[in-house]
This record gives sequence, C-alpha cells and structure tokens, in this order.
Amino acid sequence: QVQLVESGGGLVQAGGSLRLSCAASGRAISSYTMGWLRQAPGKEREFVAAITLSGRNALYKDSVKGRFTVSRDNAKNTVYLQMNSLKPEDTAVYYCAADEHYSGSYFSPKEYDYWGQGTQVTVSS
Repeated sequence: QVQLVESGGGLVQAGGSLRLSCAASGRAISSYTMGWLRQAPGKEREFVAAITLSGRNALYKDSVKGRFTVSRDNAKNTVYLQMNSLKPEDTAVYYCAADEHYSGSYFSPKEYDYWGQGTQVTVSS
C-alpha cells in the first residue's frame, strides 16, 4: 500500500497563495487517482480536487475552480495543490488521498483508500 505525507500548509492572509505537496512512498502513485480533501472545524470532510492517473483530467469543487490547481509528478511520486486567491472559508486541514479502486464518485471521501495525516491551512481575513 501507499503512504502519503502532506506538507506546505500554514497561515496566509486572504488573497494569498500556498502550494501543498503530497509525497508518496511504498508504491508508485501512477497506480492511483489522487485527491485532495479538506475538513474545517465542526464540518464534514469534503472533496476539493482530484487528478487522474495520467494527470490529463482533473476535477474540482465548484468553489475552488479557477483558484486551485491540482497536478502530479509521477516521476517524483508527488502530488501538488496550488492554491491562489485564498479566502477565509478555505481554512481547514487538507488531506491528500489515493483511490485504488474506483467505486462511484471521486467527489465522495468514501472513494479514497489511503490518506495522509493532513496539513493545516489557515487563511486570515
């Protein structure tokens, strides 16, 4: 199985940018569709973005379209989430996740089989 470690979170002012990284080990990420999900305090975990095995296709939560970009470097076994024009409502713990067997919807957290420990993103107003 694959192990995932996120990095790059932090505190940023509204309108700022952060780039999250997810480094994988144990197995090549080229075997997985990779996702980014987030969980704010008191809220359920929610989908943010996903990228298919080859990187040709990406999906986004409506509220982050045009601001966030997911990418992957299979040679480096790493997935990225570039976040621009950040808003206070983007504050959450961000998780990287790997989907081994597609079972219906990349938009559902239940789709993903392996998870990182998360990285905190805080956007101040």
